[in-house]
Amino acid sequence: MISEKYINDAVAQFEKVLRQQAERGEKMKEASAPKDFASLDTITIGLCGGDGIGPIIMTEAERLLKKLLSDELACGKVSLKKIEGLTIENRMEKGEAVPADVLEEIKSCDAILKGPTTTPKGGTMESANVTLRRELDLYANVRPVTVPEEGIDWMFYRENTEGEYVLGSSGIEVPGLLSMDFKVTTDEGTRRIARAAFEYARNNGKTNVSIVTKANIMKKTDGKFSKICNEVAAEYPEIKAEDWYIDIMTANLVNKAIRSQFQVFVLPNLYGDIITDEAAEIQGGVGTAGSANIGDHYAMFEAIHGSAPRMIEDGLAAYANPSSIFKAAEMLLRHIGLTEKADKLSEALHICCDTEKKLVVTGFADGDTCKDFADYVMSKI
Repeated sequence: MISEKYINDAVAQFEKVLRQQAERGEKMKEASAPKDFASLDTITIGLCGGDGIGPIIMTEAERLLKKLLSDELACGKVSLKKIEGLTIENRMEKGEAVPADVLEEIKSCDAILKGPTTTPKGGTMESANVTLRRELDLYANVRPVTVPEEGIDWMFYRENTEGEYVLGSSGIEVPGLLSMDFKVTTDEGTRRIARAAFEYARNNGKTNVSIVTKANIMKKTDGKFSKICNEVAAEYPEIKAEDWYIDIMTANLVNKAIRSQFQVFVLPNLYGDIITDEAAEIQGGVGTAGSANIGDHYAMFEAIHGSAPRMIEDGLAAYANPSSIFKAAEMLLRHIGLTEKADKLSEALHICCDTEKKLVVTGFADGDTCKDFADYVMSKI
């Protein structure tokens, strides 16, 4: 029979996290106005290498940005700031998912371009991404996926600071018996991601938003998410809002007969994490997709793939594909208002990845190198 000590300890721990999350929900109601990048004298872009293949692809991304932003860098409109220390070695040594001094450097920037970071399996160390999303309040994970020849033009709005991830290191364990983790859905957290998705749809001429949950099973959390998204949808009568369950939506994305009908998706954290990788695979693999983590005052852009430790172990790091981090860089440029620069990069990537395809990065020695592909892209700008 379970010991009363375990029950009491679990109740105390649950009370602690419940109070913390309730306080977080209240604070969201007091948020200040979003940052206006157009009003900034200088926009500071932080560059974080990360782990594994991260420094390899970020080296090329830095070269790319310096070429694209040569005028802005010369006149001081934009500055690039290299941020060291967001490595697994430094994080493990300091016992912090994001060391305090590194976080301070990141907060001194307006936007971050970041390589992939490794999260230790097991233990209590939180993912660096989860920590950064919480500390910078990057509530919207935005991922575009396009396959023009198949009529696919998807935009995913994944809630980024709640769900199963916000308390992923704060679960309860009864040794030899059971473990429990927590899932959190707040009213304000849901409302702001829903509004971001519907605003994007309205501003970009989209007519359909898919609300993706498992509300028939997760009745409190996903039920709340669906309810609030539909309340927000009522403010956008020109846009059709449809509820879908996550299991059938994962099937819909590989159903060629209907998948082109979908446009914008809004969904909770865990489901969004999984389904956007599926969508990226349809586009050509996770190495081809960029990702934006956007809040009202900070934004972080990254490749959606991991740090690829196997490529490092196999001596293949030089063959890593920089396409994902390049697409993340394109999203960064759009976010800070440099649309013309973003368009140039988008066109170059389209030529190199979709039309000419003179160089192909496979991740193996039979393909082209990261640097060679970067040179190819830059030759088209």
